[in-house]
Amino acid sequence: MRQYLKELFKRRDLLGYLVISGLKAQYRNTALGFVWWILDPALGVLVYYFLVVIVLKRGGDVENYGAFLVVGLIAWRWVRSVVNSSSRAITSHSGIITRVYLPKAIFPLSVCFTQLINFSIGLLIAAGVLASFKIVPGVQALWLPVIVAMQVIFLMALSLIVGYVCVFIRDIDNFITHFMRLWFYSSPVIWASGRLPPRFSWIVDINPVTPYLSSYRNILLYNEAPHLIRLSLITLVSLAIVIFMLYYYSRNEHKIIKVL
Repeated sequence: MRQYLKELFKRRDLLGYLVISGLKAQYRNTALGFVWWILDPALGVLVYYFLVVIVLKRGGDVENYGAFLVVGLIAWRWVRSVVNSSSRAITSHSGIITRVYLPKAIFPLSVCFTQLINFSIGLLIAAGVLASFKIVPGVQALWLPVIVAMQVIFLMALSLIVGYVCVFIRDIDNFITHFMRLWFYSSPVIWASGRLPPRFSWIVDINPVTPYLSSYRNILLYNEAPHLIRLSLITLVSLAIVIFMLYYYSRNEHKIIKVL
């Protein structure tokens, strides 16, 4: 395990290369290029705002619903992008993996940091929307880097699990699309958590994404403290999973090579 961590640290230049190449590959051969980094999340917000507010006539019971929506969608987009990209993180690099020894965990981890940059760009859109609603975050916004760091650890755990499992069970890649859609609609992304009937409140309570969504909204919209207890618990569990998965990778990487 110690040797494996040393190898990961030794390959940190490769991690940086994978992050940069991942960013470039997203919108390669498109006319607008890197403009899509801003345009893609902005269009997503507009679509859901039109659907919920204009078509369904909902969202009126949530103060500053447009800002509420954009914060939720940008935070969720980070989760969705990491899970979807992690499913192909290892298999898409099978050519180099079978020729050169590399710590395989570096590939799903690079996905996590690639999408972190996309999330940071999405925060610029959130800042613009907050300004349009004349919302000025207070001192509680200083918690933002802490919550982002906690979510990084959570997503690292997800990416390591998904990346490994999808090497051996390729069908899960197809299942993930439907699972993420179900997870999206069961998360308070486009609706407030209090909207569910009491008998379904457990769905929100057990959802690990809920405290992240609520905390981002608390510090950016309402100048309230984040849900530190729940976030800390999720972070500790996620950190334990990351450590276990790195150990598991170090013991089973030969199996990955055989399957690829």
